[in-house]
Amino acid sequence: MKTIITGKAFVIGDNIDTDQIIPAEFLSYNPAIAEERRFFGKYALCGVPMAASGLPGGNTPFVAEGQFASEFTVVIGGRNFGCGSSREHAPLALAEAGVQAVVAESYARIFYRNSINGAYIIPVETVQRLVETIATGDDVEINLTTGTLKNITSGKTFALKPLGDVQAIIEAGGIFAYAKQSGLLK
Repeated sequence: MKTIITGKAFVIGDNIDTDQIIPAEFLSYNPAIAEERRFFGKYALCGVPMAASGLPGGNTPFVAEGQFASEFTVVIGGRNFGCGSSREHAPLALAEAGVQAVVAESYARIFYRNSINGAYIIPVETVQRLVETIATGDDVEINLTTGTLKNITSGKTFALKPLGDVQAIIEAGGIFAYAKQSGLLK
């Protein structure tokens, strides 16, 4: 697992649900087939309104027209990120789009677990609200060792909550790899 994640931020608001992350109409693609799996990235976050809540940079599409991946590697969300259905395709879609981490104030439990269990993305919780402080397109650096997010564009640094026990699962490559490494599965 990378302990430092850098890239451009994509900022969205509160209560981003799994149907906004990957709308049901795109679940017909088979993630086990590489040619189809990449379509999850193409349609990631396409259900989020472009001018979501008047946030900074709210008119920027997450994935550019005709592309299968996004230029944004970090998603900054508000409260209750990943709410809605228990769609395990949601963190997969973000990962296929090139997202390495989501930083939010809080997560829906099932989205959080799906992110970790599949080792798709790293869900990090922030200590303070960042959606009005960081703008879409800002360059950011997440340091998982120090528990900080630095907005390279503005120079400001923010505290993050530690990953705790889930870090070992992410480092192992998901829940099944962790269980095998731990001797829980043979």
